[in-house]
Amino acid sequence: MNDLLVWLQNYYQAQCDGEWEHQHGFSIDNVDNPGWCVKFDLEHTEVENLPFEGVKDMRTENDWIICFVENKIFRGSGGPQNLTEILTVFRRWVESSGSPTPG
Repeated sequence: MNDLLVWLQNYYQAQCDGEWEHQHGFSIDNVDNPGWCVKFDLEHTEVENLPFEGVKDMRTENDWIICFVENKIFRGSGGPQNLTEILTVFRRWVESSGSPTPG
């Protein structure tokens, strides 16, 4: 988990160029069903045009994940114990682009 958070921090920082972070960004929020919602604005990043095959895995009421890209925004949602899984989907997709992994 720590490695994932370090990677995420480094990836976010790599996007910050003095302009990107003023209009774009990243958020992790909770949802009321209960669960998580992750959004990462991809505009002006190396993956903004990278195809993403959506993920939908509805295992149980509290164990589920849905990830997709829409309007150059990565969106991931999942159950209360699926935040790491959502972030891992995002990381694997970014790393599949062949761009250097930050940090």
